[in-house]
Amino acid sequence: MSMKPDSGYRARSAFKLLQIDSEFDLFGVKHDFNLKVERAVDLCAAPGSWSQVLAEKLGSSNNEERIIAVDLQPIAPIPGIFMIQGDITSLDTALMIINKFKGNRAELVVCDGAPDVTGLHDIDEYVQSHLLLSATKITTHVLSAKGTFVAKIFRGKDVALLHAQLRLLFHRVSIVKPASSRSSSIESFIVCQGFKGGEFFNLPLEKNNFNDKELHPSIIPYLSNGDLSNYEPPNM
Repeated sequence: MSMKPDSGYRARSAFKLLQIDSEFDLFGVKHDFNLKVERAVDLCAAPGSWSQVLAEKLGSSNNEERIIAVDLQPIAPIPGIFMIQGDITSLDTALMIINKFKGNRAELVVCDGAPDVTGLHDIDEYVQSHLLLSATKITTHVLSAKGTFVAKIFRGKDVALLHAQLRLLFHRVSIVKPASSRSSSIESFIVCQGFKGGEFFNLPLEKNNFNDKELHPSIIPYLSNGDLSNYEPPNM
């Protein structure tokens, strides 16, 4: 699907989010697991085409921030969007988002981020899976219960495992490939609806001066047994 010259979108990826919305009604309540979206977060937002879609769907408010875009690199301003130049693996970024929402969480979090593709499928899938993990972690801190999370994935042999893992956090998980996504591309999108919420589901993010004593209480600490500075002698 080619992008019309007068579309106004910064990238053709905007049409992918629009097509996903047409199927899943991301901003409304037509589906059982959806919430009416009042606040949204765009992770790995540059160059900003998905943020443009969010702005179109939600409009702007003079009284409060409704849409926040996050990326490591600066993004050219978009009307109605508050920009955060930050790291999605950082707890500070999550707290900044909540602060801008005046203590509230978003009903929708989206992430179209992807690494520079090498063309080596296994490597690209591996790197993308780590980016998705980071996006999922911060989403658990900023997404409201029953909220929706949409993110890019690279399909591969571990996609079934990914689906099963996200089902622990969401009531419904779907994998889709919009018509505007090139057929030769390995990208797809995962749509996670009905976030189960609760403090237990806040996956750990890194803090400044992070140390082992600050591990999330849901993570079981590992204690090594014996002297690991030596090796086991061979059988005689």
